[in-house]
Amino acid sequence: MRTPPSISIIDDDASFRVATDSLLRARGYTVHAFASAAEFLRSPQLDETSCVITDVKMPGMSGLQLQTLLRQQARTVPIIFITAFPEESARVRALREGAVCFLSKASDASTLIMYVEQSLATRGAGPTP
Repeated sequence: MRTPPSISIIDDDASFRVATDSLLRARGYTVHAFASAAEFLRSPQLDETSCVITDVKMPGMSGLQLQTLLRQQARTVPIIFITAFPEESARVRALREGAVCFLSKASDASTLIMYVEQSLATRGAGPTP
């Protein structure tokens, strides 16, 4: 039996972290939630994560800064941005630097799941049967 892919959620909004964690666990994924990019970067999940879901605007390091740092470290983990403030300049930058997608927090759960599954399939870490 294959180990479920590990998804890391990074968002300073606790209610979003809990809701997204529940959604992904119900789909069979292993989920780790972090209140900040710094917390994620200090965690053992940094090397185990199959996909990152992150907010754009957070205290300390933003999601865009996290994306840049991960790329500088040659980490190729797929990144899904989801934000309450979908600014066009942030969207363009995120996608230009390789983000899977840039979603509004108003997006429905099925859209997020579709992008998670797409990013995992691209990495060869699809859902557990």
